[in-house]
Amino acid sequence: MEFRLLGTVCVDTLTGPLPLGPAKRRSLLAALLLRANTPVSMARLTDCLWDDDPPLHARTVIQGHVSRLRVLLTSADAEAYGVELATLGDAYVLRAPETLLDSQRFEELLMLAREQRSPADSVLMLKEALSLWQGPALTGTYASAPLQAAAHALEESRLATVEQLARAYAVLGEHHRAAAVLRAEADAHPMRESLAAALMTALYRSGRQSEALDRFHRARRMLADELGIDPGRELADAYAQILRGDPDPAGDRSPGDLPDVPEADRAPGAPDGAGTVPARAAVPDPAAPTRAPLALPPTHPGTTPHPTDLLPRAPRGFHGRGAELTALSRAAAGEAPVCLLTGPAGVGKTALALHWARRSPAAFPDGRLYADLRGFSDTGEPTPLEVLREFLLALGVAPRRVPESVTGAAALFRSLTDRLSLLVVLDNVRDSAQVRQLLPGGTDCVTLITSRHRLEGLIASDAAVPVPLDVLEPPDGTALLAGVLGEERVAAEPVAARRLAELCGGLPLALRVTAARLAGRPQWTLADMADELADERSRLTYLAVEDTGVSAALRLTVQQLPPDAVRHFTRLGHHPGSHFDPYTTAALAGSDPVVAAAALERLAAAHLVTEAGPGRWILHDLVRLYARGLDPAAGPDALLGVLDHYIATALAAADTAEPGGEPCFVLPDDFHRPAAVRDFTGRDAAMDWLAAEREDLSLAAAAARTAGLEDRAWRIILLQWPHVVWRARDGWAPMLELALAAAVARSDPYAESRVRNLLGWVLSEEGRTSEAVALLEPSPGLARQAGDRLGEATALINLAIVQAEQGGLDVAMEGCGRALELARKEPDAHTEMLALQHLARMQLTAGRPQDALDSARAAFKLGPEHEEAARRVLLTTVSGEAQLALGAEDEGVLLLDQAATEAERAGYDVGAVRALEALLRVSSGPEYVRRYEKAVRRLADDG
Repeated sequence: MEFRLLGTVCVDTLTGPLPLGPAKRRSLLAALLLRANTPVSMARLTDCLWDDDPPLHARTVIQGHVSRLRVLLTSADAEAYGVELATLGDAYVLRAPETLLDSQRFEELLMLAREQRSPADSVLMLKEALSLWQGPALTGTYASAPLQAAAHALEESRLATVEQLARAYAVLGEHHRAAAVLRAEADAHPMRESLAAALMTALYRSGRQSEALDRFHRARRMLADELGIDPGRELADAYAQILRGDPDPAGDRSPGDLPDVPEADRAPGAPDGAGTVPARAAVPDPAAPTRAPLALPPTHPGTTPHPTDLLPRAPRGFHGRGAELTALSRAAAGEAPVCLLTGPAGVGKTALALHWARRSPAAFPDGRLYADLRGFSDTGEPTPLEVLREFLLALGVAPRRVPESVTGAAALFRSLTDRLSLLVVLDNVRDSAQVRQLLPGGTDCVTLITSRHRLEGLIASDAAVPVPLDVLEPPDGTALLAGVLGEERVAAEPVAARRLAELCGGLPLALRVTAARLAGRPQWTLADMADELADERSRLTYLAVEDTGVSAALRLTVQQLPPDAVRHFTRLGHHPGSHFDPYTTAALAGSDPVVAAAALERLAAAHLVTEAGPGRWILHDLVRLYARGLDPAAGPDALLGVLDHYIATALAAADTAEPGGEPCFVLPDDFHRPAAVRDFTGRDAAMDWLAAEREDLSLAAAAARTAGLEDRAWRIILLQWPHVVWRARDGWAPMLELALAAAVARSDPYAESRVRNLLGWVLSEEGRTSEAVALLEPSPGLARQAGDRLGEATALINLAIVQAEQGGLDVAMEGCGRALELARKEPDAHTEMLALQHLARMQLTAGRPQDALDSARAAFKLGPEHEEAARRVLLTTVSGEAQLALGAEDEGVLLLDQAATEAERAGYDVGAVRALEALLRVSSGPEYVRRYEKAVRRLADDG
């Protein structure tokens, strides 16, 4: 028996591969094999089999897959091989000898290759390791984030092994073999500069200089066309060595000098001692002690074994800062270091932090976390709990396990990071208090903080090591210009280039904007630009920031834009959120999305806005302030426009996600409908938009509240109810509390009741039942005061459900009865059926089966319609259970069988399982057992 991850996930036996079945079952096996001999929690398996929206029956699906895997392994005589799939509490563990897993053998061969004194022996070991690969890792599995990350780590380890094999051939002088090994990989991964550089060197040492130079030019064009960047140092050095005709640098190496595969590139599940941990932020040290990356403690079942990376995209065209990079590396070498990168706005703190953080990924084998604390932004700061929640989720903690208090979340974060080697980057910090609860607990963790302030309190309390960042020196400033304009253009005017760097104040932001203007105007000389910049600087007044160079460059750039682009730019300065798209931009400027999209393209070409992702743009904080200052009087209109845009779009999203649902409010009297509203193609698209815009919707609601537009604030929040209901335990309470405050400030009982209904339901889902009751109790009266009968009925039902959970069945049933009366007076059949359905279940729980049966029959008289098969199944099931309780076993069995049959016919497998479970409590007939097992199997196969 052999388990394979390096290719299509499979189990090979003497009689052939086992029939694993659907991708979800193959994914479950992969998740267990990636952590072989270690318990894998139900939460972890759920994350591996679904994205952010697992079905309600996820546990049943997983249990079905596990059951089928056990049958398959037993049929292949797994016990004889020492293989066992066991259950440990809320987790499963696949016990198997490491020799049966191809990824483990791959790592073992890599370790043996590093221990060989002879490069010829290393070649043999590396070739055998690579022969284990039969295609892309984890082929045939579901593309969930954890499995994709594991597959990426395995692939990185394979590519690093190919490069190591080529280096071993080079030590032997067999450069033609090194070229043969590298060629296919370089063609398959044209953006991997290390492969291109190694192939160039191998070709050159094989006497094929022209082919080597051709490889360089192909790589250079690819990087320029695809990424807009120049070749990196490794590729450029290989090119320079070929042009200089340098002797073979590999020829002097001894076998012991073969570079190790970086530990961050090793496959998941490698045994201890399978790699070396390089010194932090330094070149890997071959003599470093060997150990595997520290894994999260098994006592935290929601965690993941692969390194996480929340760092934004690495900055392009980074130049200089050698002294600061060295200082950061030195500061990070201590125990549990806190590095403090300080300097004025626009000086490039974030760019330097990200460049340093990405230089040596192997120095942080357990991952890198990042949070923008927006300490100097007008869009509002994230709370410590929001940041900690993001960090804990990235480390694999299930959403339901994240503590609801800052103290609890901080304690869990320190506990999880106690044994990790992790980098935490906290960007744009306002003061010391903002970050103290965000510091990790491990002595091997590094915290890198950027701030415009000195944060002396953090230096005193946590021994933070300050690394001050000043403006760029003129040589580095001219190098940055050359990176955009080209070496030849800058070299032709060295004096003017130096003058430009000085006029921009050495600020990277000002230099980049100025260089972008020059790049778009090739007929201009650098001296012309310097003269114009000097004239403008003499006329500009200071912005309310620390940098005059930025204001000068931005003003000159804006002057070159057409009036329509300028208008859109000034309105973007009043955007309350952090991201925007053409629809948002149009709402701010009072235009339409087509015109706004064209304006964004012009602004992007001038480097005034940055595309953060497909169709999503951002403004630098200083650019936002400058844009806002160009037309401060436009602020109220721009804000109102974007708020109404969010209301209209969220309404469309809610209608698409939950078609036919009752509108949750009427529009404000002065509502301004946008020129165009996004059209959602289906529920998934609508839910994706609500998820992506959650932060900006929250910021918009807060801005509305600050501006006294409470009628917009609570509406923007309430319209997110489909997302709230879908992910009820995802920290919605603070935002809903803001909506409640807005409704109260507006003295709007309709709004207050509706918000209380949703907030109370969220609190009950979070297990905060007492708070939910206190919040929901006034809601029916407020709805009654507003004349909102359906809102009152819904409030009574929600309150009744919580009261029933607390054991107050009598009070709960009375509330459902009142809700029923209100729904009948409206009339509204949907709400009436909802009340009867919950009332029937409560009556059955209270030992009143006849009343439950009567309630279910009354609901049936109202419908349900043909498309409401799920509701019919649930009502028939409760009717059958009521008949059983009344002693009418034959009638009860008949109804439950009918419910199961209809559920099976409609494909409603959850309802089928529920009805058949009730049947099996009174009858163990083989037919029911067979149908139950088939329903569970369908859930597993289709889940």
